Amino acid sequence: VLAQLPLTNKRGEFDMSTLIRGGTVVTADDAFRADVYTDEGVIKAVGENLDAPGDARVIDAGGQLIMPGGIDPHTHMELPFMGTVASEDFYTGTCAAAAGGTTMCIDFVIPAPQEPLLEAYNKWRGWSEKAAADYSFHVAATWWDDSVHRDMATLVNEKGVNSFKHFMAYKGAIMADDEILVNSFVRAKELGAICTVHAENGELVFKLQQEMKDRGITGPEGHPLSRPPEVEGEAANRAIRIAQVLNVPLYVVHNSCKESLEAITRARQEGQRVYGEVLAGHLVIDDSVYRNPDFDFAAAHVMSPPFRPKGHQEALWRGLQSGNLQTTATDHCCFCADQKAAGADDFSLIPNGTAGVEDRMSVMWDQGVVTGRLTPNEFVAATSTNAAKIFNIYPRKGSVNVGADADLIVWDPEGTRTISAKTHHQNIDFNIFEGMTVKGINTHTISQGRVVWADGQLDMERGSGRYIDRPAFAPYYAAMERREDLLAPTAVNRAKAAE
Repeated sequence: VLAQLPLTNKRGEFDMSTLIRGGTVVTADDAFRADVYTDEGVIKAVGENLDAPGDARVIDAGGQLIMPGGIDPHTHMELPFMGTVASEDFYTGTCAAAAGGTTMCIDFVIPAPQEPLLEAYNKWRGWSEKAAADYSFHVAATWWDDSVHRDMATLVNEKGVNSFKHFMAYKGAIMADDEILVNSFVRAKELGAICTVHAENGELVFKLQQEMKDRGITGPEGHPLSRPPEVEGEAANRAIRIAQVLNVPLYVVHNSCKESLEAITRARQEGQRVYGEVLAGHLVIDDSVYRNPDFDFAAAHVMSPPFRPKGHQEALWRGLQSGNLQTTATDHCCFCADQKAAGADDFSLIPNGTAGVEDRMSVMWDQGVVTGRLTPNEFVAATSTNAAKIFNIYPRKGSVNVGADADLIVWDPEGTRTISAKTHHQNIDFNIFEGMTVKGINTHTISQGRVVWADGQLDMERGSGRYIDRPAFAPYYAAMERREDLLAPTAVNRAKAAE
């Protein structure tokens, strides 16, 4: 994989203006014939028959689509986890993302228990300096005391963080119990930040893992058995109900089953501000992978939540089509075969994670647009624009507007490629979409106005990625208070009324 990444860079070309000519611009809301001209890293003009300086790079987009670059709102580059470190770092990961049409990732800072949030944030910022495309961070609340309360304010007000993650799983490590959820949700609301949750009941998972091992089930097939859909559904519903009581917006990551989708759908129908994310993998892969007799194959698919029986995939597609799920992601977290082998005798020790940041866009087009499940506009919304809106970076990202960042893809809806670990740019020795031939590929990727992928070749610069600040949602979310007329007529309220 490393041999496939660029070793030198033509920095001068990066600074050139670019004219994308003769294509059809497709956004989340519209589609129209137009040229797009970029310079100084931003979109300068969108219209027909545009002129450009003589030294501008011209891309012929005839018969192709011009769309916003993908935004993956859920990745884990070089994550320390389960006794090892993810094999993908911020350079290889952002290169692989760009090769597949994704121009920005939102990664996760995950403090260890008792580790100050700001120390963890600074550590991740150090690792991410090698990124070759734009990125941002969610920050996890893995424990609670007054310093966490204080650091959350610093992260929002000074560091451009507007989202906080809560792992309801991984008992004895980074699991957030209900006390942490309540304290963090309240604080996030005060600061105008949005809360996100990994919804799995950690106590039940721990109990079921022990039960599986007591029954002699130690292979990868024990992984989904210890994390059934009900475990995810319960946690999703609990987090949603807590958010409902506190009146705070909630984003539920990597929904994998009907049960969590039903909890989100119910909440949205009641007017609650809840958002749902689905992974490309959960839309197309089922749990039969864990019963493969080849340990390396089965273990390579171990992630949480696990892949589900076939019926769940169609339910998730309906959730995406109906708008109850808004974003698609990858949970890109790479562990190679030698790392997965740590759980050869105990499935609970297999590092959780799979790849996908390079393949999400093409898989979503092939399985969504080509099949008729999604329109091209809905594809743009689900792969880019909705994430930009939910995490407050729209229209800078996720749009084809004058003044927006020049993060764009030229997309050939008829182009095809066959996915394989032998040819991908992800730093992992396995691909969960191995052998899948997809229709719909990016012929060009433009990041910050630089043509970084063209004709199957990467041309990226280590360290050229920018950290993107995401402003808080205050005063809108922070002002979302429960109406007094819905509260019990306490003595205090009666006294106020009398005054």
